[in-house]
Amino acid sequence: MIDAENPQSCQNSWATLRIERGAKEKNHLLYKPYSNGRIIEPTSLEEEIKEIRRSGSNKDLDSATEFELSDIFYFARRGVESIMDDEVTKRFSAEELESWNLLTRSNYNFHYISLRLTVLWGLGLLIRYGFLLPLRVTLAFTGVGLLVFLTSVVGLLPNGRMKNFLSEKVHLMCYRICVRALTAIITYHDSENKPKNGGICVANHTSPIDVIILASDGCYAMVGQIHGGLMGVIQRSMVKACPHIWFERSEVKDRHLVAKRLSDHVEDKSKLPILIFPEGTCINNTSVMMFKKGSFEIGATVYPVAIKYDPRFGDAFWNSSKFGMVSYLLRMMSSWAIVCSVWYLPPMSREEGEDAVQFANRVKAAIARQGGLVDLLWDGGLKRAKVKDTFKEEQQKLYSKMLVGTQEDRSRS
Repeated sequence: MIDAENPQSCQNSWATLRIERGAKEKNHLLYKPYSNGRIIEPTSLEEEIKEIRRSGSNKDLDSATEFELSDIFYFARRGVESIMDDEVTKRFSAEELESWNLLTRSNYNFHYISLRLTVLWGLGLLIRYGFLLPLRVTLAFTGVGLLVFLTSVVGLLPNGRMKNFLSEKVHLMCYRICVRALTAIITYHDSENKPKNGGICVANHTSPIDVIILASDGCYAMVGQIHGGLMGVIQRSMVKACPHIWFERSEVKDRHLVAKRLSDHVEDKSKLPILIFPEGTCINNTSVMMFKKGSFEIGATVYPVAIKYDPRFGDAFWNSSKFGMVSYLLRMMSSWAIVCSVWYLPPMSREEGEDAVQFANRVKAAIARQGGLVDLLWDGGLKRAKVKDTFKEEQQKLYSKMLVGTQEDRSRS
């Protein structure tokens, strides 16, 4: 906020804006989102190509109409920049630490630093795996076992206030036991903004344990795909005591069916708020990527939540392409602790004339700003899928439009 009565404040604010703008123009293309919120168009392509042409020729190229070989350098440079500093794929690898946290070496090229540090690391290894890990595994099995048993018992009761009361108490107790299994140290901020019944809670997604981090401070209705095995047993027992929303694999692909079930849930003000992670995949605790617009089309009140982990004590990010669920949980339980902060942001509603994509971007920006995360426009689905051909075609269209447009201007003249 710029203080008009404080000239120094104005100067500092404008200086900050100039620095941020300069940094974006230097290291990034200038983007403007399309109406669908996914395709982004660089607005500096024509100017940069003209600059490259001027640097290689003394002719007046402002009116150039034909392809020039030097234009290739623009696309080659952008390609190399993306390879060297790709802001998408590096969001799916563990956050780098500047110092050693007694878990691993800060640099894998130096396995031996000194005898003293090696002995200290060995003692830490003994404590973590010999004492903490068995204790935490015992707590985890206790929490999950109680969750399955007690929710099944509560599910036998008739629907009513008593069942809802017992269900909330059982869920909170079991989730808090699971939080102890991770030695999670959580700081909750602005609890007066906690999600209320009939609303949708949306949060950035770093790890599967985001669920128990939030659910240990309040009850939510979970949304997800039906699984088999142990996870399926847990889901079937939970839904008996609380109206969670589980989808069959075939139903997940039907957006209208998903939206209908979510809409029916939030219309009943007696039901718990829905917990959704709109990114659809885990990001490495440094950024927030594109929110899927589905949960913002319903028209319900949205309660944003920002989650930020402290990576010095344990890396909470789940790299699903590198670790399975079991190995990931063992890594969590063998770390010193999981330390994080949770901010409950004021509720937000869709404004007049605002579409679902704009609403999702506004919520995402608020979460990124509060959590100190980088706000990115890219779709987290690029973690597993290739860039769509439409993205590539957009670049081709922009370049051809530049040439064709210039030729039209030339014909008019």
